[in-house]
Amino acid sequence: MRHTVKVRSAGMFCVSFGVLATALLFLFFAAVNTGSIHLGIAQLWNGLFVEYDPDVAAVYDLRFPRILISLMAGATLAAAGTLFQAVLRNPLADPGILGVASGAEFAAVLATALVPQLYSFVPAFSFLGGILAFVVVYRLAWTGRLSPLRIILLGVAVQSLFGGLSAAFGATSSGTTSTVASIVNGNITMKTWQDVRILAFFSLLGLILAIVCSRWCNLLALEDKTVRGLGIQVDKVRMLVSLIAVFLVSGCTAIVGTVSFLGLIAPHIGRIIVGSDHRKLIPFTMLLGAFCFLLADTLGRSIAYPYEISASIIMSVAGGIAFVILLQRSGMIHGK
Repeated sequence: MRHTVKVRSAGMFCVSFGVLATALLFLFFAAVNTGSIHLGIAQLWNGLFVEYDPDVAAVYDLRFPRILISLMAGATLAAAGTLFQAVLRNPLADPGILGVASGAEFAAVLATALVPQLYSFVPAFSFLGGILAFVVVYRLAWTGRLSPLRIILLGVAVQSLFGGLSAAFGATSSGTTSTVASIVNGNITMKTWQDVRILAFFSLLGLILAIVCSRWCNLLALEDKTVRGLGIQVDKVRMLVSLIAVFLVSGCTAIVGTVSFLGLIAPHIGRIIVGSDHRKLIPFTMLLGAFCFLLADTLGRSIAYPYEISASIIMSVAGGIAFVILLQRSGMIHGK
C-alpha cells in the first residue's frame, strides 16, 4: 500500500505546529506537577534559577530526567517511523517492522547484563545490534533490487526472533535484573541525568540527520524508475535513509526499550495534518511524537496513582486500537 502525496499550505503548517507546541508546553507543566509535589510556574522558576528550593530540587532530580527522556524518545521514534515509511513507501510501516528495534534491544540487554560497567556505551552496542538486524533483513531481501514487501515480511520474522531472544535472556539474567527488565519492558521510571545525556547525543544527532535527508524522503515517494530517470541511485538513497533511521531507533531503544506503534501513529497523523512533504512532515512528526510519548508517561503515572503503568504499555494499548482503525480505513482487514 502506497501513500499519496498530500501538500498543505505553509500557513496550515505554521498554525498546526504552533498549536501542537503550545499543547506540549502545557503538557510539560502537567507532567512536572503529576505526583505528590505540585509546583507553580513562579516557584519552579525561582527554584531552578534563583534560590534553592527542596521541592524543586526533588522534582528536578526525579521527574525532569524522565520527562526529557520521554520528549527525546518520542521525537526520535516518530522521526524514525517517518523515515522507514518513506523507505518502504507504506504509511503502515513501523520501526519495529524491520526487526531493527528488537535487534537493538537484544544487543542492549546483552551489553547491560554482561558488561554493566560499560553502561554509557550501551547505545553503541545497541546500534551494532540494530545494524545486524538491518543487514540481515536487507541482505535476505535483496534480489537485484530492494522490494519493500520482502523487507516487511523478513522484518517481521527477524523482529520475532530477536524479541524472543531478549525475553529469554532477560528472564535468566541476574545481578542487573532491574536494568535489563527496564529495557525489555520499556520502563523509564528510574532514569537519571546520565541517561538523559546519553540519549541526547543520539537523539539530537539523529534528528538533525533526519531533517537533512527530508528531500531524499520526498524522492522515495516516487516510483523507482522515475527517481532513476533523474540520475539518482534509488537503492543507495534508500539504504542511507534506512541507516539514519536505524541510528535513531538503536540509540533510543538502549535507553527506553522497545515502544510499539509510536513510530507508526505519529507519522500517519502528521501526514493527515501537514501533508506528505517531508520537509514539513519530519519536524512536525518529531513534535507530535514527543507529545504522544510524554502524554503516555504522564497518564501512566496518574491513572493508577500511586502505582505506575509503563508508557510503553499505554502506547501498546492506544497504538493497537489506532492500528486496527487505520487498517479498517485502508480496507486491508477486508483484503482490499
